[in-house]
Amino acid sequence: MLHYGEFMQQRYLGRSGLKVSRLGLGTLTWGRDTDEHEARDQLKSFVEAGGTLLDTAAGYGDGASEELIGSLLGDVVHRDDVVVATKAGVRRARGSTRAREVDVSRGSLLRTLDESLRRLGTDHVDLWQVHTWSDETPWEETLGALDAAVSSGRAAYVGVSNFAGWQAAQVATWQRAVPGRAPIVSQQVEYSLLNRYAEPEIVPAAKALGMGVLAWSPLGRGVLTGKYRSGTPADSRAASPHFGDYVGAYLDPRGSRIVEAVVRAADGLQWSPLEVALAWVRDRPGVTAAIVGARTAAQLRGSLTVEECVLPEEIRTALEDVSGPRPTPPVDA
Repeated sequence: MLHYGEFMQQRYLGRSGLKVSRLGLGTLTWGRDTDEHEARDQLKSFVEAGGTLLDTAAGYGDGASEELIGSLLGDVVHRDDVVVATKAGVRRARGSTRAREVDVSRGSLLRTLDESLRRLGTDHVDLWQVHTWSDETPWEETLGALDAAVSSGRAAYVGVSNFAGWQAAQVATWQRAVPGRAPIVSQQVEYSLLNRYAEPEIVPAAKALGMGVLAWSPLGRGVLTGKYRSGTPADSRAASPHFGDYVGAYLDPRGSRIVEAVVRAADGLQWSPLEVALAWVRDRPGVTAAIVGARTAAQLRGSLTVEECVLPEEIRTALEDVSGPRPTPPVDA
């Protein structure tokens, strides 16, 4: 059984006492496009590099991701050596292969948490997050579920995901207003050189209210690796029936310009384009960790080399000039 090393830098999540590695391991594809063998190898490589943050959700693969993590905890790595973060509130609609259903009511959230704990094989998660905002349920009710999870010991910390800046600020302020409520310590949001939607409001709100930002899809859904410069590889996410539209949103002229800038920077630094794009997000103000998902262990190991990479200021500035903020609302993941 592995215990994590000291190689990867650890950061506090917002103004909480929870420390996480500055790269997180995303498991969106686990149990579906990533099988048990590849997942095991990914987790071993991640932990050996000093990684601690494991990101999943009840809705990933209809629970398959959590089940796979649960089968590996205590086998590949000691439970206490990792930070298990999961989400609740989004699931596949009954009778549908693609449509999503959002339910952030107190009862549904707490039932989902109990199901997550069963699949993960643990009595608590380190970070439990509301997967998305919903106008259908009073947010006071949703927050009551977070309080119940913490007070019962089923979650050590709580956060939100894919909230707009004003939404995150509203719920964080509400939780801080009365002693005894569980503080919101994190906001998980899409953030990359291809999607800087978080910068004008989400990141400042998080900083002001003590939330750490967890950046999902820091590689622009894989586009910033440069793999799509000359077409769509048959084994890529863009070729997958699950993720074709998801990746295709960034395969446009603007995306191509940004990718070419990243490739030029990588050539000059003798890095990979992946390292350039990932280092940029990881070290943005307010970001606690960048969450990297990979289909194979070999792909993940290509991301772990970024620990030694620090972008020179002039290259960081040039990339920001080329990309510019893009007012595109995030897509939940």
